[in-house]
Amino acid sequence: MANIVVIGTQWGDEGKGKIVDLLAEKADIVVRFQGGNNAGHTMVVEGEQFISHLVPSGILQGKVCVIGNGLVVDPAVLIEEMDYLSSRGIDVGPGKLQISDRAHLIMPHHRAIDHAREAMKGDKKIGTTGRGIGPAYEDKATRRGIRFADLLDAESFPEKIRAIMEEKNFYLSNYFSADTLDPEEVIEKYRGYAQRLAPHVTNVSITIFNAIRNGRQALFEGAQGTHLDIDHGTYPYVTSSNTVAGNACAGAGIGPKEITGVIGVVKAYTTRVGAGPFPCELLDEIGDRIQEKGAEFGATTGRRRRCGWLDTVLLRNAARLNGLTGLAVTKLDVLGGLAEIKICTGYECNGQSLADFPTDLKVLEACKPVFETLPGWPEDISGVTEMDKLPINTINYIKRIEALVETPIDLVSVGPGRNQTIVRRNPLA
Repeated sequence: MANIVVIGTQWGDEGKGKIVDLLAEKADIVVRFQGGNNAGHTMVVEGEQFISHLVPSGILQGKVCVIGNGLVVDPAVLIEEMDYLSSRGIDVGPGKLQISDRAHLIMPHHRAIDHAREAMKGDKKIGTTGRGIGPAYEDKATRRGIRFADLLDAESFPEKIRAIMEEKNFYLSNYFSADTLDPEEVIEKYRGYAQRLAPHVTNVSITIFNAIRNGRQALFEGAQGTHLDIDHGTYPYVTSSNTVAGNACAGAGIGPKEITGVIGVVKAYTTRVGAGPFPCELLDEIGDRIQEKGAEFGATTGRRRRCGWLDTVLLRNAARLNGLTGLAVTKLDVLGGLAEIKICTGYECNGQSLADFPTDLKVLEACKPVFETLPGWPEDISGVTEMDKLPINTINYIKRIEALVETPIDLVSVGPGRNQTIVRRNPLA
């Protein structure tokens, strides 16, 4: 039996939702292990588009889906998403969707603080989605967070809310000159959320452990990408959680020995949303072409994604940090029609060559990409289902990525649909 982690290797938006949806066919349980509703996974099945922000992508395959303790959850968003999926014929009942009793809640004051901080920063803002993710993780780290277990404790929940909101209202009013919140309104609203979500809340660590012990296959789904990791990303232009594969264990409540492989999802080019250094960014007509053809807009925010050539310095860094056993390349079809395609193989900074991804953002901002140029392909590959049926220049591009990253490419996506994927090796087969 295999238990696989799927993570993003770039700055998020790599197409993890599609890959998880595809692999979920062979899985029994699908687990989301970090992040919040600042992530958006887009899946296309038989021409229909589905977007999820909190519910694991495996829900479309009818699998048991788990929201792990590593997430911060806005209950209003989760309920809205559950209703959306249910209205489209997807089963999101307690038998299909479980929520960790240890997962932390996003509260109204988290969103208010998030917006107030970004507004105060002006043109120095870091590009947060404003959904309260960072402040929720902040309270978790300082032991002032509210968990689902607290939400379901009708006696102590109001006391905890009143105590924490006294402090948060003082902060909002006196530091940001922002509107305060009524704790009684919050308590009443969250009581309604508790009634709706209570049947789904459980100790999911036990659920996952028992599934694996009984020979079931588990798929662990990350959000964002490696270089948005709070420790290993381009700090401070990062998210508020650990996005690397190692966090699948902490964020789901399982031991490392249970993980048998890690699939890194990578676009055939590179994109980034929001601020932060981007060595391979294309600020020309080719970048615009990729952006338009790839429909590069955030599924959660709608923001335009910055586009550039594939960066294998970034990709090699992700391979090392995550212990990748395989790659899934997405949106390869978007590069079709270009006369030539470039791959970044290294960086140059102040006359020196850098083979590894730097920590210092000043160094990264000064880096110039070293490119290798390959011939492109004019053919439309969106209908190709076998590797050897791809144009020779496309095959050579894939092989060059494998050689530079020293990681096999197991899956190649040539379009948004579930069936528009070339499967060279299914890690869950």
